[in-house]
Amino acid sequence: MAFARGAPVRPPGMAANGRSHATLWAHFSRFERPAILQLMPVLQKYKTCKRWNEPGDAHFLTFSCFHGYQLLSRDRTRQWLVEAIDRARRRHAWDVWAYVIMPEHVHLIVRPQNAIYDISVLLKAIKWPVSIRARKYLERTSREWMKRLTDVQPNGEFSFRFWQRGGGFDRNIRQERSLGAMIEYIHANPVRRELVREPCEWAWSSARWYDGERDVPLQMDDTLI
Repeated sequence: MAFARGAPVRPPGMAANGRSHATLWAHFSRFERPAILQLMPVLQKYKTCKRWNEPGDAHFLTFSCFHGYQLLSRDRTRQWLVEAIDRARRRHAWDVWAYVIMPEHVHLIVRPQNAIYDISVLLKAIKWPVSIRARKYLERTSREWMKRLTDVQPNGEFSFRFWQRGGGFDRNIRQERSLGAMIEYIHANPVRRELVREPCEWAWSSARWYDGERDVPLQMDDTLI
């Protein structure tokens, strides 16, 4: 690891970067559409999440489900996410050092294998496949949830949104001491929420891997050890 100076906290932000899907409008009746427009104003302002793609830095990432819905409360959706993380790290040359999947948000600690990288590319490669699979599933099974996950873009168009707008939280990690504390923080998330009593009881985190288990949903890269 090449941690040098202290890492400033980067505040979470919001960005208008959604993709439009005109077919979503069909899920609402002509009686429902005026109410949807009133609840979701077209003209909105969003902050942007700044990212620092610094060689040698690890990144502490947090991203959340749309409107804080607990869209990651089922093993099916969690499995989609770990598969997307695994594909993305292999395709874009990243090491995954820690993670936890909570019902409505995700924490990840990752480090690029290459000096030149773009953290936004990795995030898109993780989040986009989950969103696509969720939309296809809900189109078959739940018209109600298709409505809840419809977002009005600043240009007035409608799009399906699994993840909350913007880039979430991104902190560069440059100190080994900070890294250890962040991994412990991630693993303690389910305990703080009283979902389990011990970190290793939560299957959807890297806690069991660090405890020596290898039959886990997502393997960690041993480049940290």
